[in-house]
Amino acid sequence: MSSWRSWHRPLVMFSASMALLAVVSAMGLVVDDRVLVGSPIWAKPFKFSVSLIAYGLSLAWMLSLLDRGRRAGWWAGTVVALTLLVEMVIITGQVVRGKRSHFNHQTPFDEALFNVMAVSIVILWLATLVIAVLLVRARIADRASAWAMRCGITLALAGAAIGFRMTRPTPDQVRDSSIVGAHSVGVPDGGPSMPLTGWSTTGGDLRIPHFFGMHALQLLPLLLMGLVALAPRFTRLADERVRLRLVLVAAGAYAAVFALVTWQALRGQPLIHPDGATLTAAGLILAATAAGAYGVLRSAPATAARSTAVDDPDDAKELIA
Repeated sequence: MSSWRSWHRPLVMFSASMALLAVVSAMGLVVDDRVLVGSPIWAKPFKFSVSLIAYGLSLAWMLSLLDRGRRAGWWAGTVVALTLLVEMVIITGQVVRGKRSHFNHQTPFDEALFNVMAVSIVILWLATLVIAVLLVRARIADRASAWAMRCGITLALAGAAIGFRMTRPTPDQVRDSSIVGAHSVGVPDGGPSMPLTGWSTTGGDLRIPHFFGMHALQLLPLLLMGLVALAPRFTRLADERVRLRLVLVAAGAYAAVFALVTWQALRGQPLIHPDGATLTAAGLILAATAAGAYGVLRSAPATAARSTAVDDPDDAKELIA
């Protein structure tokens, strides 16, 4: 793990600003009782800021591991930080005005702000793609770490791309151009929703795969950290090859679940009300993941403890006996 002082500074500074915004937004949730599209008006900047703290710090750490292309990585990371900052300034400014930030074409000013957000997100996605390419090319000593990051950022790109799908007009919006785009599928935005997340409980919600995909950037490396922490207690996990294979199994499972929740949302189905097809697919993913993990652990030689013991001649005699 590289020292945090070597992490990408603009992204670290951006994450610090999001921590401050999270505090301000939390205060807004307490003192401001305004509601917008069925949710407390400060809920969006609060959720975005908390999510972007993790996103920014993850990229800042990954960029510090590059062994080549560091200059290109620095500029790509800086572009990510700046575009996200633009996005959050507009979201927060619209909250102060009591207006929607996303999909809002009600006035020329609102439309201009949303267009700026749309352009910034495209630039953000392309800059993240540059970082993904650099990570794929990077020579990182620990292969499990390398693939956790590569798979994580690839899934994050797929999750971010879901945002482009949200900007398409719904059938009802063909006749009303003031709001163009929606998070929900099959129902209007602002209906009954899950606590905290705000995800629809009556229809599909594209924010689910968007969120799930983007946070692979943190969850796959965190899984690897957990495997490393458990290695002293479970000797099979001390083998780098075993950790690499488990990371790849987890990444495959994550990609399958991402595809599943995307399919579920596009069919207009709430996350908490899956039908038989969704449950069957989820069961198959669970079974395949369990079988894959079992196969990796079963085939791994549990020799770490013995090889350590053989270093002592007396212990060696006991093993032979």
